[in-house]
Amino acid sequence: MTASPSLRWPTLVFDLDGTLVDTIGLIVASYQHAFRTVLGHEEDEARIRAWIGRPLVRCFQEAAPDHADELFAAYTAWNEANTDAMVRSYAGVADLLGDLAAAGARVAVATSKRRPPAVRALELTRLTDLVPVVVTMEDTAVHKPDPTPLLLAVQRVGGEPGRAAYIGDAVVDVRAAHAAGMAGIGVLWGAGTEADVRAAAPHAVAPTVADLRALLLG
Repeated sequence: MTASPSLRWPTLVFDLDGTLVDTIGLIVASYQHAFRTVLGHEEDEARIRAWIGRPLVRCFQEAAPDHADELFAAYTAWNEANTDAMVRSYAGVADLLGDLAAAGARVAVATSKRRPPAVRALELTRLTDLVPVVVTMEDTAVHKPDPTPLLLAVQRVGGEPGRAAYIGDAVVDVRAAHAAGMAGIGVLWGAGTEADVRAAAPHAVAPTVADLRALLLG
């Protein structure tokens, strides 16, 4: 008889973009459309990828403060028009979430994404029923790397930060986990580079979904 898997952390909070759903191509293309439309040029892709995980408005304010509102409007219009065609699933993620639920894990998402596109991304990848709590940009006044969104997600699923892990693909995810007193796990299939993720000193690094499964389910 095969033993049931055991949870290393009873509460698991996930980033969304680049972790549970493959939205990286959509996000990069949306940024480039906004910069071309408003400023007449594209932005360095590495810089864009480093922004993923942070609120859009903050990134546009950093890049071009005098045009932040125009850039935001251009981004959101193009992003919404192309979401259904460009959002992709990551192989194995749905099965992992299902197995975590079966093992009794408290599962949530904490993302800097706005609620409507976050909800739509989960719908398109058929993950909605596997993630009972979703904390989005609208739920907190401050955002990653501030720990507030992560702590709110833990609170909403009835967990404890000291017995929880946050899983994400970006440096801000690891930093937010540290600040929240949670284990931070960096995944390498999203927007962040391996060097940057490892330099942030996560508790562990998962190059693949299979590796993440091994970390989460003993």
